[in-house]
Amino acid sequence: MRLLRALLCAALLATATTVLAAGTATAAPAACQSSKRPVILLHGTFKKSGSTWDVLAPELSRGGWCHYALDYGNGGLNPIAQSARELAAYVDQVLAATGASKVDIVGYSQGGMMPRQYLKYLGGSAKVNSVIGIAPSNHGTTQPLAKLLGVTFCPACEDQSAGSSFLRSLNDGGDLVGSVKYTTIATRYELIVTPYQSQALSGPRDRVTNVVLQDTCPGHFTEHLLIPHSRPATQWVINALQRGGVADPGFRPQC
Repeated sequence: MRLLRALLCAALLATATTVLAAGTATAAPAACQSSKRPVILLHGTFKKSGSTWDVLAPELSRGGWCHYALDYGNGGLNPIAQSARELAAYVDQVLAATGASKVDIVGYSQGGMMPRQYLKYLGGSAKVNSVIGIAPSNHGTTQPLAKLLGVTFCPACEDQSAGSSFLRSLNDGGDLVGSVKYTTIATRYELIVTPYQSQALSGPRDRVTNVVLQDTCPGHFTEHLLIPHSRPATQWVINALQRGGVADPGFRPQC
């Protein structure tokens, strides 16, 4: 376990160094017309959009969705409340560019949880149809590295530590906001957002579907860093989008 933590720490620090050096820049959303709601893609902590959505983005294009990737929070390191304000401004830009009344959001890790701050405190529930989270940190992580990184250079890591004041405020009063629909997609081989069961949201079946990849693909060994590139996870996202944001619990992806 000590070796695993050391390796995780080294990987995260190396990624953070790259992110900090690269900075953050997102182009203004281009005009796009589709009969489907536009999709906003949100990367995770220590991540950038280009390296996250190499599998999902082409599938969205093939399916006829206008999709936009936001690079937020200096690689997802900044306080999550601050990143949620960036998302609020970007949603308005996407709605203006597409003429849509609402968006769907697909987020990975922090990017699957951060929109809930926007929904709850920044009026986002009137502009968002659904949030689909891939390994989302909805109730934080028990991974001790979160606190360590949080007191050094990653305020968002502290925010995502289980029991943080940020998460207590976010989840107080329940997981759902307004009429927004939700899907979460988790893996049993999770090493970052632990335990994996904490990623699930509580709510009625017509509003929430919680997916564990191995329930339908028992031989699929993807973990946190690889799950956004997972073909079964991508199929679950498409299924959720096709069904208004709530994935069909009976869906069976190609494993």
